[in-house]
Amino acid sequence: MSVSRRTVLATAAGAAALGASAAPAVAADGPAGRVPAPTLRKLRAAADYAVDKLHAVAPNVTAFPVGTKFEKWTYSQNGDWVGGFWPGTLWMAWLYSKDDAFRTWALASAQKLAPRQYDTGTHDLGFLFYPSWVTAWRLTGDDAWRTGALRAADSLIQRYNPRGRFIRAWGALGDERNAGRVIIDTMMNLDLLAFASDRTGDAKYLDIAVEHARTAQRVFLRPDGSTPHVYDFDPASGAPIGPNTVQGYSPTSCWSRGQAWGLYGFTTMYRRTGNREFLTTARRLADFAIGALTPDHVPVWDYLAPQQPYDIKDASAGAVMACGLLDLSVATGGQAYRDVALRLLTALAETCLTRNSARADAVVARCTRNRPSEDGVEISLPYADYYLLEGILRVLQPQDVDRAIDLSTV
Repeated sequence: MSVSRRTVLATAAGAAALGASAAPAVAADGPAGRVPAPTLRKLRAAADYAVDKLHAVAPNVTAFPVGTKFEKWTYSQNGDWVGGFWPGTLWMAWLYSKDDAFRTWALASAQKLAPRQYDTGTHDLGFLFYPSWVTAWRLTGDDAWRTGALRAADSLIQRYNPRGRFIRAWGALGDERNAGRVIIDTMMNLDLLAFASDRTGDAKYLDIAVEHARTAQRVFLRPDGSTPHVYDFDPASGAPIGPNTVQGYSPTSCWSRGQAWGLYGFTTMYRRTGNREFLTTARRLADFAIGALTPDHVPVWDYLAPQQPYDIKDASAGAVMACGLLDLSVATGGQAYRDVALRLLTALAETCLTRNSARADAVVARCTRNRPSEDGVEISLPYADYYLLEGILRVLQPQDVDRAIDLSTV
C-alpha cells in the first residue's frame, strides 16, 4: 500500500485500519464475541488490499463486471443479474476507507441500473437493487434511490405465482418455459420485498416474501440439511413436480453457493419476520455446510459431487457463507457459527486473494460460476469481492454494515 493510501485510511478509520502494523496486541470484541488479534490483522490486511485494488481499477470501470477472463473483468452494460455488486463493493470500500472517491463511483454505477427497476423478466431484482439503490438511500438519504428500489419491488412481485406460492426464477412473464421453476438463490432477493413493506407500510410485499420462503422451506430442505439448486412446479396448478439443477452436479447434489444463498436468505427472513421456523431452517442449512467444509475452509463447488472433497473450489460460496454465518451467530447468540465464519474469511484472505498477480482486476480468485456448463471455472466473480468485504466489515465495523444494509431484527 502506498503512503498516500495509508494516509487516507488512517484519517478515515483510525489506526485500526492500517493493517498488521497497527493491529492490537490483544483480542478485540465483536458483536457476538472476541476476535483473536492474528485474525484481525489478517482481515484488516485483506480489506486494505481490496481497497487499494478497487481504487486502482474503479476509474477504468464503465459498465458492470460479471467475471474475469485472463484476470481482467468482462462487462455487462445492463448489469445482467450481478449489476448491484459493483456499486455495493464500492460502498463497502467507502465505509472502510471513508475515501469519497468510492462514494462518487458507487453512486454513478448505481445510476446505470435505473432502467432495470421496471424489469419484470428476472427474480434477481434484490441482487440488483439492494446493495446498490437501497444502500445508496440508507447512506445518503436521497429519496430518489428509495423510490427506484420500491419500483423494483413492484416489478419483482409480478413474478409471484399464487397457486404455487412461489416467485418464478427465470423467463419473461409471458413465456411458458421455466414458468414453474424456483431456485434457492431467490431467498436472497426477498429482502427487497421486506424493505418495500417497511418503507410503504403495505404488507403485500413482505407477505409474498414470506409465502415464497415457506414454499422454499418445504421443498428445498432435505432431511440432512442440504438443498438442490432448482425445484419445479406445474405453473398452472401450482402442484410440485420435483427437484432439479442447473448449476449443481445433479438434482440430488448440493451446490455450495446455493446452500450459502439459502443459509443467508433464511436468516434474513427470520430477522425481518421473527418467524423461528426460518431460523431453524437457516441453522440446518448452516450445519450441513459446515460439516461439508474441507480443512482448508474454501468450499468445493458442490458438496455432494463425486470428486469432492478433491474438486474445483468456489471462494464466492465461502464469502457468502461467512456473511450468513455471522448473521446467524448474532440471531442465535451462538459463538460457534461466528468462529466458522472467521475461519472462512481468514482462509479467503490467506489463500484466495489475487495478491500474486500484477494484472488482476478483482480481489478474490478461485471462484466458479457454473461448473456443469464449464462457464467460469476458478475465475473471479463480483459477488465474491462484495461479500468478502461485507463479511470483513461485519467483523471490523458492524455498525457501518448496519447503516448500509440494515442488520436489525424485529
